Amino acid sequence: MNILQGKTALVTGAASGIGRASALLFAAEGANVVALDRAPEVEATVAAIHAAGGRALALIRDCACDADMAGAVSTAVKEYGALDVCYANAGVSGGMVPLPQQTVEHWAQILQINLIGGFLAIKHASNVMVKQQRGSIILTASVAGLRSGAGGMPYSASKAGVISLAQTSANHLAGTGIRVNAICPGLIETGMTRSIFEQARARGNDKKIGQLNPLKRAGVAGEIAQMALFLASDAASYVNGQAYAVDGGLSSSLPILIRDRS
Repeated sequence: MNILQGKTALVTGAASGIGRASALLFAAEGANVVALDRAPEVEATVAAIHAAGGRALALIRDCACDADMAGAVSTAVKEYGALDVCYANAGVSGGMVPLPQQTVEHWAQILQINLIGGFLAIKHASNVMVKQQRGSIILTASVAGLRSGAGGMPYSASKAGVISLAQTSANHLAGTGIRVNAICPGLIETGMTRSIFEQARARGNDKKIGQLNPLKRAGVAGEIAQMALFLASDAASYVNGQAYAVDGGLSSSLPILIRDRS
């Protein structure tokens, strides 16, 4: 459909999971893609885009490093002439560490990647987009940022911060033509959550995965990528400062065991 034809998109955390699915989808819809990740597997993402006839380049960089993000934005503009979309997707979970065992260093690492990484994406992408008077910045938050019970404490706090970052930066950039929105995924099978799925399969109760949401299943990375595509596109031209839960309905209710009525 070429929804992003002629646009340039920078995607962080593009080596796997939601970032990889989004980079592939953006390219399939006509975008020039700059795929960034600390992991060298980001080159496989770009190879897949090239194999499908798309345009992309890989950057092995750290989204939480000021100089790396500044350089990534500069590279996008140098190679493709503009930056229309910046999807700050990279993140880490930090695991489920009991409160007494959490350390300042543990918190700092998670906040640096999940929250400061998003700030740096907004900072450097908006510098270019202000001059263009247009642009869409997308952040990956989480349902864990909406309420308790979906992640560890530092992870949840970082994702609540990402939601606030989308709201405050959208207002800070008022009048510039730049939109900033966040996506709050529910349980999605990615590299970050793979152990949850593998443990459930090993116990033979993988059918219970996602049982607390009305769709009674987990999501896949491509479903989050579809929301990112919408927010990146002109179809979302009046959508700004919002945080969208893509979670099968999990966040629509207080936690209860939903009976299967099929």
